[in-house]
Amino acid sequence: MERENTPAKTWLERVLSLAAEVRPGEAVTALILSLNVFAVLSAYYMIKPAREALILAMDSGAELKSYASAAIAVLLLLAVPLYGRVANRMQPNRLVISVTLFFVSNLVAFYFAGQNAVLRPLLGIPFYLWVGMFNMMVVAQFWAFANTVYTVEQGKRLFAVVGIGASLGAAVGSKVASALAERLGESSLMLVAAAVLSVSAVLTQWIHLRERDRSSAPRKPSSPAKAGGYAMVFSDRYLLLLAALTLILNFVNSNGEYVLSVMISDWAEQSKAAGTLGGLSKGAFIAKQYADFFFYVNIMGVVLQTFVVSRIVRWGGMRLALLVLPVIVLGSWSLIALFPALLMVRVGKTVENATDYSINNTVCHMLWLPTSREAKFKAKQAVDAFFVRMGDVASAGLVFAATTLTSLSVSTFALINVALAGGWILVAAAIMRQQKRLLAGAVADSRKYYRPTTSRMHKP
Repeated sequence: MERENTPAKTWLERVLSLAAEVRPGEAVTALILSLNVFAVLSAYYMIKPAREALILAMDSGAELKSYASAAIAVLLLLAVPLYGRVANRMQPNRLVISVTLFFVSNLVAFYFAGQNAVLRPLLGIPFYLWVGMFNMMVVAQFWAFANTVYTVEQGKRLFAVVGIGASLGAAVGSKVASALAERLGESSLMLVAAAVLSVSAVLTQWIHLRERDRSSAPRKPSSPAKAGGYAMVFSDRYLLLLAALTLILNFVNSNGEYVLSVMISDWAEQSKAAGTLGGLSKGAFIAKQYADFFFYVNIMGVVLQTFVVSRIVRWGGMRLALLVLPVIVLGSWSLIALFPALLMVRVGKTVENATDYSINNTVCHMLWLPTSREAKFKAKQAVDAFFVRMGDVASAGLVFAATTLTSLSVSTFALINVALAGGWILVAAAIMRQQKRLLAGAVADSRKYYRPTTSRMHKP
């Protein structure tokens, strides 16, 4: 009888069900959230090649890029507590929209600065620092907002659908960037990205209005007296494990990015000396190579996100999904240690990044579903922004040692990543043990910051 009363699925729900289990009444919000993160990621991937071109065109650009991560970490150390104080006083939709439009105005300012012949050569480091803060904070707050929309059960099913927008946005953004960098130059990417990012703000308000009307129990605003994001992380084992996972993940990723940057920069310099840049400047050549690299990464990410993510979570659970990337890292960098060539590094990083942006990214956001709204917006911002950059800082220290104190080969960097992948697997296993206890309610009463979120949508 209960099955007879279940509403039939619409055509949209049937289409989205190819990627995940979408139930009646869930498709529209999932699609809007997917479009929202599509806009965020496409904007980011439009400016990412411009970031690489501006800094790698400078002398010792690969080293400067690595060292700049330490400066980003310092800036985030100041920005995250400020973000937390603002989050205490604003509803989630207003917080997300305000921060997004702030970054839109920054992009417009950078575009006009790039048109000035005097200012343009000086933009490499400031723009790299700005993008390092932008991509951490805007992406983190989108997923925090998405976490407030869904319950744990819904998020485990529907984040796979939402993540399709992220993968498609990254692929489309990188392809647009490749075309515009070649035809109009990298500065044009900033203005286009600003326009696309503005769409994200509109979609955020649309989701808020849609879910506000469906909510049977609106949440109260957070109290300014609540603990800050860093205090929440260091006072709770589960959040601290998430921070450790994030740090290790980005330590590994930054090591790989440095190796790839050095190899592409050397290739560009050799091509310039040989006169084989095809009429492009060194910066435009690097931007095009990175845009093409990001495009292939994100095409693979779209396929994984659409057809693999939900099935891995459904068949093997979050434990299996969380272990996929570190196992790939273990295998790919073991091969690179044996065959340290640009082709091997590029293929390895393509597989690694595509898996990171799809399977790993989705399951890492799922890990926040059982937490309170305060943890989602404040502790998550600390973890997804500051601890990401702390991983970059650790890599910068390694790069400093490799370029000034000693000489580390590509194979040595690869072996370091293999060792880190082993630690990564241990931390992932600890997280799943802790989450199992959390979801079972064994420690719910003793934890200050965890309470199951109530749904703002889909009444039975």
